[in-house]
Amino acid sequence: MALSTFVKISGITNLSDARYCAGMYVDLLGFSLEENSDKFISHTRFDEITGWVSGLEFVGEFLTYHGNEVLESLTNYPSIKWIEHDRIEPLTEVEGKGYGLIYKMDLEEVRHIELEVAEKLNESGIIFHVTSAHEELDEFDKDAIKIISENCKVILGVGITAANVQALINELNLYGISLTGGEEIKPGLKDFDEMASILEALEIDD
Repeated sequence: MALSTFVKISGITNLSDARYCAGMYVDLLGFSLEENSDKFISHTRFDEITGWVSGLEFVGEFLTYHGNEVLESLTNYPSIKWIEHDRIEPLTEVEGKGYGLIYKMDLEEVRHIELEVAEKLNESGIIFHVTSAHEELDEFDKDAIKIISENCKVILGVGITAANVQALINELNLYGISLTGGEEIKPGLKDFDEMASILEALEIDD
């Protein structure tokens, strides 16, 4: 089996999520690497989790670190191949260092970003990860996403359900989607219902 689109899982904190997602053939697992983050993963814990999975790549997720701080922290996580940041400046600072780059941006930013700027970032290989505080997408949201997705690689991290995921991918010309890992009920026990239903809706025969 395989998935019909590119899938990133953000905020991984436990082995249960990591092993399940690897078994579902997602593309990227994201780990929060800023020490003041609620979901911060130490390099020891990161090694414990990632040592049990294979067939995918890992993303270091950052919110406030400058480019040099990002690179310094990643010396403790040598298996990480991607960097995601909520700010564009640190991403441009680490461009050319051998990492895949993801710019996590709110829908409000999507509405106001100049298309020429988006295209230039796209030429640098940056993927746009679109998120929002709102649970659902309205038509204005969709129109804004469509404009940028026609010129750039966009992964969507909001408004996704098992019932609408394939339609959103087609309608909005998405490169892929992003889901968020959860917390273990207790070690080894997870409720995968929402994540599982979306990933299962994307399953295709090889």
